[in-house]
Amino acid sequence: MEDNIAALEARLRNAMLNADISELDTLLADDLLFTNHLGQLQSKQDDIQAHRCGLLTISALELADLKIKPLGDMAIVTAQADIQGTYAGQPANIVLRFTRVWAKQGDAFQVIAAHASAVA
Repeated sequence: MEDNIAALEARLRNAMLNADISELDTLLADDLLFTNHLGQLQSKQDDIQAHRCGLLTISALELADLKIKPLGDMAIVTAQADIQGTYAGQPANIVLRFTRVWAKQGDAFQVIAAHASAVA
């Protein structure tokens, strides 16, 4: 399972880098709960819309310290992400620690929850 989740994480990273709305739609659960680094709760629609309209652009996203913990039909992922891009047209370079929960939804895994915190 760890290899499968690692491959899904790579797909999600590429989807974010390329603003691949179709892939984001596939990988994120419809009822996603995402608390961003500002403490704001976002839905799948909020997240996808930020990529679709260009509010958020990611030009580089490097992961470090990736850990995957399988739990039955779920997996918890933690990592540090060094992100470079823009938000609302302004430079937005930040280092985050994140936790993601992947769960089996039908015959595929999707992100059902995520939380990100800025690294001081």
